[in-house]
Amino acid sequence: MKPIFSRSADKILRALLVGALVVLAIGISFASWLFHPRQTEVGYTPVQPVAYSHKLHAGDLGMDCRYCHYTVESAAVAAPPPTEICMNCHTRVGATSASLAPVRESYSKGTPIPWVKVHRLPDYVYFNHSAHVNAGVSCVSCHGRVDQMIEVKQAEPLNMAWCLDCHRNPAPRIRPVEQVTNLGWQPDRDPAEIGSEIIRARGISPPLDCSGCHR
Repeated sequence: MKPIFSRSADKILRALLVGALVVLAIGISFASWLFHPRQTEVGYTPVQPVAYSHKLHAGDLGMDCRYCHYTVESAAVAAPPPTEICMNCHTRVGATSASLAPVRESYSKGTPIPWVKVHRLPDYVYFNHSAHVNAGVSCVSCHGRVDQMIEVKQAEPLNMAWCLDCHRNPAPRIRPVEQVTNLGWQPDRDPAEIGSEIIRARGISPPLDCSGCHR
């Protein structure tokens, strides 16, 4: 009986099968690389020059985020605190603590503490903290429960898809402005319903075009 497929067809089929497996392997490898924490940087926790606990300060002591990051409501950047802010308390609290020696040295020499930035965006991305905070986007939405972190880590991927998901459906992440730095805020009803009401009342319309974030 004459075979249905020729030898050349068999070779082509085998080659196509091998090629499909190679493409699949490459695709899986690329997806693994793309979504690996090294790329999204979720979980990134750099070692800081001073062992500062946000859990102690923002959590246990209830310090408002804006006391240290004082530019967050008025500028694009949430500035790290100058040493003078630290020393407002630590001239009296832990004034001789060995762990605070770098803070005292920074204060006496007038040189800034070299804090390591945790949440880093590419240079081609424009992000304005004040625009988000004043719209009712809490610190929690981007940074997680910092008040529960001894060492601050990156809690969200901060990539383009993640940002666009929020811009397309901001209601669940919008809260009353006075609750923005209340990281443990518990609404008495559906937060998306509250957010929708605020969006309608204030005419909030997050940009979806490229120029919103790339300028």
